[in-house]
Amino acid sequence: MNQSTPAYVTQVDPYVYQTLLSITGNMVVVQTTQGTVSGKLKTVMPDHIVVKSGGSPFYIRTAQIVWVIPRG
Repeated sequence: MNQSTPAYVTQVDPYVYQTLLSITGNMVVVQTTQGTVSGKLKTVMPDHIVVKSGGSPFYIRTAQIVWVIPRG
C-alpha cells in the first residue's frame, strides 16, 4: 500500500512579507479583494496578517491583499 500525504502549498511574496514585518505595530489601511480594512497591524505571518480594527481582529490572507498604506 502506498499512501500519499497531502501537501500544503501557498504563495509567499518575500518582498511584501518583509515590508509588512517592517511596519508591524503601525496603523495601516489594507485594500483586499473584498474591501478595505483600517486599523493597527498586529501580526504578520507568511500567509496572513492580523489587523485590529474597532476592537476586533481581522485575519487577512496575504494573497487577498491588493495594497497597503502605512499611517503614521
